[in-house]
Amino acid sequence: MNAREARGVAVAAVLFLLVQVGALAMVGPFETAGYRAVEDPSDPTNSLVYFAAILVATALMLAAFKYAFERAVRAVVVLSGALVSWYVFSVVTPPLVVVGPVNLLAVALSAGVAVALLVYPEWYVVDGAGVLMGIGAGALFGISFGLLPAIVLLSVLAVYDAVSVYGTRHMLSLAEGVMDLRIPVILVVPLSLSYSLLEDDFGGANEVHEDADGGDAAVDGGEGDAADDATGDDGDAPDEGSERDAFFIGLGDAVMPTVMVASGAFFSPAPSLGVAALPALNLPALLAMVGTFLGLGVLLRAVMKGRAHAGLPLLNGGAIGGYLLGSVLSGVPVVRALGLAPYL
Repeated sequence: MNAREARGVAVAAVLFLLVQVGALAMVGPFETAGYRAVEDPSDPTNSLVYFAAILVATALMLAAFKYAFERAVRAVVVLSGALVSWYVFSVVTPPLVVVGPVNLLAVALSAGVAVALLVYPEWYVVDGAGVLMGIGAGALFGISFGLLPAIVLLSVLAVYDAVSVYGTRHMLSLAEGVMDLRIPVILVVPLSLSYSLLEDDFGGANEVHEDADGGDAAVDGGEGDAADDATGDDGDAPDEGSERDAFFIGLGDAVMPTVMVASGAFFSPAPSLGVAALPALNLPALLAMVGTFLGLGVLLRAVMKGRAHAGLPLLNGGAIGGYLLGSVLSGVPVVRALGLAPYL
């Protein structure tokens, strides 16, 4: 790994850290505000419903790209970004101007996110919006999925991600379309100060193995023809010496393990670590974060070597493993840590 790639790894780690720390900070405020996606967070069937929704969304996006409805995908993602950003802004911005129950400052800021994405989707705009979306989604689903549903969801998505990358490979087509739209379903990690997402025609995307819903691997930007460089002309990995300007990580890779972090912080009976800025933080959540970053390190090492890998098996596996280790070290029985106690 050269200096450029090392800086890229550091930037990717910072983006993941912002998402996870931000989601932890939002757990309490979201609960107070009544932001919860389901009525019964302990119901494991919620995970299967969400997974089914992911399959439908993936199919619709693939169809949209096939039949030239890319603008519809972009519009949906931008509006979703504004909505999720509003969740975050609504609990952190002061109520300076309020009309009824609506905080107009929060509305203005979330609308600004949408406008920025539409008018000037440079890499730092996309990353900023992506981090906001990751924080909001991680916290929202973290308090909506109890311990067992969160573990089930992350496990199912890890298997699905592996199948979609190593088996069906349908996420290759989805990734190519998503990258061209310059929307915050990816986190952009530039490897040079001169890099511009607006000027990147993605003619040299080397490793494309991503999905836009709940997880993916990574997209490695380099030189050459995109179709050939995705695996190499003969199916081999691309040349490890190829120069790259940026690499891309799907936002789902940051969000999904964060769901485990937030769920562990919110639902685990383990005591708080007493961090003033993050009152929800406990040992299971902390070690889930550590496990996520261990998985991220392995993933980025593979990406830098030009090997295609699904991200969620590593990231979700690390988050779940870290959470369970933290639970055991906190004195929480494994059965309770898994959320199985009500069923035994």
